[in-house]
Amino acid sequence: MKTITVFFIITVISINLFAQQAVQPEKIPFDGIDMTWQNGCDRRDSSVFNKMKFFTPGLLMDIAYTHSFNNPNDNTVVGSTALARDNEIQLNAMHFGGDFSYYGARARFMTQFGMRSIVVPRNDFSPYHGQYQLANVYRYLSEANAGYHFNKWYGINIDAGIFMSYIGLNSYYQPENWEYQASFTSDNTPWFFNGMRIQVFPTKYIKIEGWLINGWQSYGMFNNMPGFGGNITWMPQNSNIKLLTNDYYGTDAAGIPDRKRFHSDNSLLIRYLNNPKSDGISMMAFTLTADIGFEKGGGVNGFKNGDSIQGPAQYFASAMFYNRVWFAKNKFAWTIGGGVMTNPGRYLVLYPTGLASPLPNPNNPTQTEGAFPFSANPGDKFQAWDCSTNFDFMPNQSITFRIEFVHRQSSVPYFAGSGGVTSQTGYSTTPLDPNWRPDLVKSENRIILALLFRL
Repeated sequence: MKTITVFFIITVISINLFAQQAVQPEKIPFDGIDMTWQNGCDRRDSSVFNKMKFFTPGLLMDIAYTHSFNNPNDNTVVGSTALARDNEIQLNAMHFGGDFSYYGARARFMTQFGMRSIVVPRNDFSPYHGQYQLANVYRYLSEANAGYHFNKWYGINIDAGIFMSYIGLNSYYQPENWEYQASFTSDNTPWFFNGMRIQVFPTKYIKIEGWLINGWQSYGMFNNMPGFGGNITWMPQNSNIKLLTNDYYGTDAAGIPDRKRFHSDNSLLIRYLNNPKSDGISMMAFTLTADIGFEKGGGVNGFKNGDSIQGPAQYFASAMFYNRVWFAKNKFAWTIGGGVMTNPGRYLVLYPTGLASPLPNPNNPTQTEGAFPFSANPGDKFQAWDCSTNFDFMPNQSITFRIEFVHRQSSVPYFAGSGGVTSQTGYSTTPLDPNWRPDLVKSENRIILALLFRL
């Protein structure tokens, strides 16, 4: 009933706005503001397809080689949405699609192929609620939404479908990010939403966005209530600051309708030097992100331990900071940073690849699935921190060559050790030794070589 009421209100608003459409001059939000330097944004200042009238195509590719100094015998990366396999050159992502527009009607779709089409949806348990294999239906789409643009104020967009969440500041598309392996703040929060959004631009410099969605990075809905959330983004005319907040409330614990989740993500970006014609240091900027959230009800108790009925604390707190320096007219860049996270109850922790989560996962079946569960019970502690540094060569705005060093550390055995997580030989076809166990360790160091392309 709540969902029907919300749709009715949206319909009434849409009819009223449509009636005013013809008399409103079109204004473009954030017009003239330079966003090419921002983490999580397209660094191009234009597209070769901009002159096309109704459709602007897009193509992105992410090809990478990563080496873990733990040398897992099965080449499996644990605890990452950016990477899947060690010591191999992998097509981690290929996206193609684009944007359609026709006198206010608008649509966007981007496909996804490569390792990320398997890696990212793997912790979505909503396909267990009912049938029809939602994970397979949507797996090869990163974005697919349609809607209408109204010329009220600086624009109002109403869209429905699958769209990017951008929680944790980083973009889902690697060519837009300052770092390759996202810090825990980004890697353990949603990359996509499935539902409806309304974007309102009351002034040239502010966006206010509301969401009515199925759930937290989920294709379907876990219980009987959808998720609600929104975004507020502010960028002043000088192009040197970006401030945003994302906030979410929903019931996302599979089979536990009494458990509610709230999450707040907040980011600040500041460019503190901009001299694009310099052959030395041409630009400098930093980003700071802080997240906080909790789950309450159904046996857990938010930020503090309760009694035997209320249950233990179950919350999420994290932060990350990165500083980036560009050189030689922005042809080179150096980034350094990292982050920390604590997540009692482990409700946002990416479960180690190939091992069982609290529910068996049909999206990633292996012979070890269900045999060696990674505990995520109320009261289970999880703390982690990471740091990384990289160097980029960007001969033009469509391609980036990156080398990156990453260190990650956790309070419990979590990352793949030398014995891997597949079998004693590293092959899934090998019968398991009864005494074999996945080799999980508390830290990892890795080097990433990446080629990132966007057209």
